[in-house]
Amino acid sequence: MAGTKMVERQSGVALWRQIADRMRLAINNGDFDETGMMPPEVALASRFGVNRHTVRSAMAALAEEGIVRPIQGIGTRIERRDTLHFPISRRTRFSQGLGHQARDIEGKLLEAAEEPAPAIVAQGLGLATGTPCIRLEIVSSADKRPISRSTSYFPAERFAGMAEAYERTRSITASFRDLGLADYVRRSTEISAIHAEGDDMRQLKLSPGAIILVTVAVNTDLAGTPVQFSRTRFAADRVRLTVEAED
Repeated sequence: MAGTKMVERQSGVALWRQIADRMRLAINNGDFDETGMMPPEVALASRFGVNRHTVRSAMAALAEEGIVRPIQGIGTRIERRDTLHFPISRRTRFSQGLGHQARDIEGKLLEAAEEPAPAIVAQGLGLATGTPCIRLEIVSSADKRPISRSTSYFPAERFAGMAEAYERTRSITASFRDLGLADYVRRSTEISAIHAEGDDMRQLKLSPGAIILVTVAVNTDLAGTPVQFSRTRFAADRVRLTVEAED
């Protein structure tokens, strides 16, 4: 972990969480590919300027995520460093985006409701605040590993059967097709990063302090009319977002 920064003691984020985040990033960057093992606790404690107990808590969090595994008498082995690449382009699709990287891609509908559009959703969809929309809460997995959780809104007048269509197809693209929309494109995507909390942490099976990448996106039909507003949270240690240039 060349160039590792010291932890920030006044940041409001627990020291072990900061260390877990930095070790997770180092693993994803391939910093330990030569050995396949994490450095000893004493070396990590010295590197970050903390005690071994703090490092041990960070290691425990990574072990709970399945990223590392302690082996008695040997050390801590890196179990998983594979990161999926998810392209964001004019035609962003979850299944197609993961392509050959996963054998089994699955979407699970957690909740569906018709409700008034919040102001930010109404603005994205070009509707008046409070206009009825269909909201879907979905967890998407690749090879049984949770990758993302999304909250999507669709204008209820046009897509009243979206929840039922998704239950049948397990695909937003296929659901749109069933409801008469043959094709759609991405108009905008905003990307940020935050610490996972609450239900996102539970549904994505993350430890406290794990980082998630957040995309806020609007899709439109080919005539430019907004059809979907979504806020998607990706597990940062499992997915790398790539913004592709358009022709």
